[in-house]
Amino acid sequence: MNFKRTTEESSLYDNLEDMSVEEILTHINNEDKKVAVAVEEAMPQIAPLVEKVVEKLSDGGRLFYIGAGTSGRLGILDASEIPPTFGMPDTVVIGLIAGGDKAIRTPVENAEDSENAGWNQLQQYNVSSKDVVVGIAASGTTPYVISTLRKCRENGIATGSISCNSNAPVSVEADFPIEIIVGPEFITGSTRMKSGTAQKLVLNMISTTSMVALGRVKGNKMVNMQLTNRKLIERGCNMITDITGIDYNEARKLLVLHGSVSKVIEVINQRKRDNML
Repeated sequence: MNFKRTTEESSLYDNLEDMSVEEILTHINNEDKKVAVAVEEAMPQIAPLVEKVVEKLSDGGRLFYIGAGTSGRLGILDASEIPPTFGMPDTVVIGLIAGGDKAIRTPVENAEDSENAGWNQLQQYNVSSKDVVVGIAASGTTPYVISTLRKCRENGIATGSISCNSNAPVSVEADFPIEIIVGPEFITGSTRMKSGTAQKLVLNMISTTSMVALGRVKGNKMVNMQLTNRKLIERGCNMITDITGIDYNEARKLLVLHGSVSKVIEVINQRKRDNML
């Protein structure tokens, strides 16, 4: 396999310390513009993984993200947004990071080099063939991720990967490998930049499309979102009025009573059906 680590190649820019603030911002922005194009080119790889995730979640399985450093944090971020955005339990999409929860904020020395830690973490969740595990590694060479995916495949667990190098080693261990080739970073090797942005875009696609497919969205509305503050309650009321046609005050009363936009819509639709009988 011809493996070229473009994520470590020298930046297209040099003498950054001599640039003005405006120059630095402009160059970063110009590099960021390349990311969406790279993601678009990877769409044929993204779709099969999403289809597998939908299949597993529809059958009661779970989606696990695993990664080290920035990649691990991005997985945890995406997983943590599922309950408030779509009203799903926090046991459906789970993010794991090399070094454990401490590593979310503080780097843990040598954590990404462990070849047993990831599988051991998954064992705490009783991972099985009902689930799907997606490894996130910008370089595609992280031992923590590669070894975990290999162990998953040995145990009949579906695997996916998200990396930013062509023919990455992690892709070999994934049933559904995704490679988003964004090229050298603005700061050489700083994969928190374009690579991280690319990974975030793909994670958004995976989780959002899966939740839509599972019926957690109506039209284009987050009807299952958690109502955790005044802004979201107001948004929920506006959703109800928009979808059902009832006035705002009635929508608010019903939302307070039932605690869920989707439940209120269900109640109103049932009333309409009853009146038609």
